[in-house]
Parts: sequence; structure tokens; C-alpha cells
Amino acid sequence: MAGGHESSLRPTPADPLDPGGSSELGVDAAPQLSALRSAVRIGSTLDEDTTYAELIREVAGQVGGSAAVLRLVAGTLSQYEDVAGDPALLPAPWWTAAASQQVAGQTGDGSPRPVVGHAGRALCVPLAVPGHCYGVLVSAREETPFTEAETQVVAFLAELAASHVRHAREYDAVSGMVGKLQRALLSEPGRPHPNLDVAIRYLPAGQNALIGGDWCETVRLHFGRTLLVVGDVMGHGLEAAVDMNAYRSSLRYIASADLPPHRVLRQLDDLASDEPERRPATCLVAQVDPNRGQVTLASAGHLPPAVIDGAGRASLLRVPVGPPLGTGLGGYESTTYRLDPSQTVLLFTDGLVERRGEDIDQSLQRLADVGFDAAPAVDDVLDTTLARLDARHAEDDVAILAARLHHRSPPAHGGR
Repeated sequence: MAGGHESSLRPTPADPLDPGGSSELGVDAAPQLSALRSAVRIGSTLDEDTTYAELIREVAGQVGGSAAVLRLVAGTLSQYEDVAGDPALLPAPWWTAAASQQVAGQTGDGSPRPVVGHAGRALCVPLAVPGHCYGVLVSAREETPFTEAETQVVAFLAELAASHVRHAREYDAVSGMVGKLQRALLSEPGRPHPNLDVAIRYLPAGQNALIGGDWCETVRLHFGRTLLVVGDVMGHGLEAAVDMNAYRSSLRYIASADLPPHRVLRQLDDLASDEPERRPATCLVAQVDPNRGQVTLASAGHLPPAVIDGAGRASLLRVPVGPPLGTGLGGYESTTYRLDPSQTVLLFTDGLVERRGEDIDQSLQRLADVGFDAAPAVDDVLDTTLARLDARHAEDDVAILAARLHHRSPPAHGGR
């Protein structure tokens, strides 16, 4: 049709569908019921590209021939891209451009009307909602002209698709604002002392989320010590991220007093319990002291850490577990382990190991069974852990921190 003769453009009035059995034109209800079945297959996602693909597939299936969408970008129509049916049946671009201008020039309070051309064998239908036009739908076939009922069906599906496109764009706009706020909340952890190697990773669950309630933090203390913290606010989404930021801010303030881990948790719990709207959180605090070669740990309802020895064997450390933060119950205790430069401490949130329908002991055992190379770098420890536990397909957010003491060179004694 692209090479066919020139034809006049005429708007066709579009009446609403009447699913009750007949329209004002007295047409049979079967095509209208078929259109309603097509309608439920358009807008299955909040993705604009998918909506257009569903629209042209259903239109081509309803009236035969071919269908395509030309998007309106910066006031200009795009070229034919995705096409359902035979692209050769589509009218020449000059006709589509002229038809689109006629659609844009229509006035009145009602929806823009379809434009018919090429002896009734081509339709140009606006993809518009009040105040916005996203482009046009073009449908064409080779022989039989479109009937009035078919024109109404195509116009109905185009109007429905335009409504879904509006929702998709509104969703994208809101998601963009949420993403900016989430990135603002996700401040970088502090810097540990140079005598400690630390690596941190955060993996949000799902494709749309950027951050939830999982977090890691490092705080420099006096005498070369570093506080390592991992936490998990209950819930997901922006609300959990806001509470996560409150816990992190409180932690940095409390850590400045250089308290042992169990007292850090006690003060965090007191602050959180004074704010009824703040969500509870689990938390694991580890104070690493390179000078003494030890790590002191305390837990607020959090999973235990793992330690990886120089041969690459992983084991879980037993830590007294107190109630989650925000309950006001307190009752936290610390425990201390020896730590040498051949060992790597691994702190993580439950998204790393927990799987639906699996006992938590079994989940933790899968972590303990991960084999590591002998004395790997901390970044390699994280890469291996995330890969072996398939953390990128986890059902929950994952925050993980690996830390190891630097090897110390023996002091030079000279000739004495």
C-alpha cells in the first residue's frame, strides 16, 4: 500500500462499544465481545513498549492486515518500527503524517476521531488521553474496507492502550523520584583503619528496587580498632530505607563514645524504642582490634557471622543473640574470638542464605559448605560467596561485608 494511489482523508465518528448485544448501527455483538477479550490482553505490564506490542498484535488479530505504532517524540512522529502483520500493507509515510496532522487539528471536548483513507483500507487512530497524545496507531489491509464496527473496535483498543501508556509513564516518573531519594539515603560506609581490609556489597531484590532496609557500616575507633556493623530493617521499600538511614545515623553517633558492642546495641535499642513508628531491625556489631588480634561480637536478633581460615574453610561463630532493635527489651551480650591475618570475617543479612521453605540451619550450612581458595582477597571472598549462593536471584535484599587484618612485617632489629 505504500506505493498505492493518493486517497482522501476523512474522519470517522467513533461510538463507544456496546457489549450488551448490539450498537446503534445494529451490528452483531460478536466482534464487540471479541474486542473485549482483546482488551484484557493489552496493558498486562507497566511497560510502554510491551503495551504497544500488545496493541498492534491484538488489532491485527481483530481486523486482519497489519498494524503499527508511530510514537510522538518531541513533536515528531517516529518511523514504522515494530509491525504486526505484513509491513508492505502499511500506507506511505506521507499519508500517515497528513492523517496525524488532521488528528492533531481536531477540536472539541471529545476524543480525536480516527482518520480513514486509501478507499477505506487504512486507519490512523490517535493514541491519546485528555491533554496528552503519545502517537498514532496505523492499521491497514489489502482488499476489504474497514467497516464502521471495525473502526470503532480499533479506536476502542487504541484509547485503552493510551490509558495504559499514561499509567506506565506516571509509574516511571514516580519510580524515578523514589530512586533519587533512595540513592540519597544510601550513603557510603565510613573508612576503616588502614590495618584492616574491608569489602562490602549490596544487592537489592528484584529489578525495580534500588535499596531497602539492609545496610553495612564501618566506624573508626581509637587505638586502631574498627567497628563493623550489618543490619536489616524489617520490611521493604522506601519506608524501610528511611528507617535504615535513621539506624545508621544513630549508630555513628553512639559509636563516637567507643562503647563495647553489646552497649552499642543497648543504646540503639533505647533510641529506636522511643520512636514507635520506627520499624524493628536486626543488627550484628563486630569490634575488630588488630593490636590484640581479636574480634568482639554482639547480636540483636541477627544471623551469626562466618569466619574463613587460611585454607579456605568456612565456619560459623557462635554469638549470644538478643532481641531485635526497637523492642526496648535490651539483654545484649558480647563474645570475643581470636583473629589472625589468615582469617576473614564475613557479616551478612539473611537475604544471602534464606530460601523459602528451607530451615535456617540448612541455609546457614550451605554457606559453611562453600569452598574458598586459600587466603583469597576480601573482594574474592565476596565474589565467591555471592556466586556460590546465587545471591543475584535471592528473594530478599543482600548486604554482605568481608574484613581481614593486614599482615604485619616483623620489625627490623639491625645488628643488635
